[in-house]
Amino acid sequence: MRAEPDADGTAGAGAARANGTPVAPVVPATPVVPGAQAGPAAAADGAEPAARSRRFPSITRDTARPEGSGRAVPGAVSTPARQWPMLSVLTATAVGLLATAFGHPRVGCLAIGVALIAASVMRRVLPSVGMLAVRSRFTDMITYGLLGVAITLLALVMAAPKPWLVLPFMESAVRFTVR
Repeated sequence: MRAEPDADGTAGAGAARANGTPVAPVVPATPVVPGAQAGPAAAADGAEPAARSRRFPSITRDTARPEGSGRAVPGAVSTPARQWPMLSVLTATAVGLLATAFGHPRVGCLAIGVALIAASVMRRVLPSVGMLAVRSRFTDMITYGLLGVAITLLALVMAAPKPWLVLPFMESAVRFTVR
């Protein structure tokens, strides 16, 4: 990796970044042989050549692989088959959205909630889930699980036309918030 030239054309020679932290100049890597002179300038002043900086460059050209980029199936299999956990959750969510669009909101919300609960279970049970892994395993499980349970409960207590699950405190909570 090498640093990009600054506005004045020098690589990494700017005095400070926008946040005020100083930027060390980037020195090209040259092999140093003990006892050998690095060049005519080193011979003139007797100074040792500068060591290569271990700091990350101020401008990078690529990014690190995310945690979820691992494969759920060996690499010899096609990409869609390797990402089956994410594709199954997306398929169930799409079915739920289609059911909602065609006039069955309760069934659609249940499908979406169950898909998120399944995502939480897959994130806990499977060692590698591909792109279904977004954050740490614990955070993903909690996020998917809580959202799935909340959507499923809301679908079950939906008032139109008649709730499938009656919770006594829901009527008073809705009456308190709406009126």
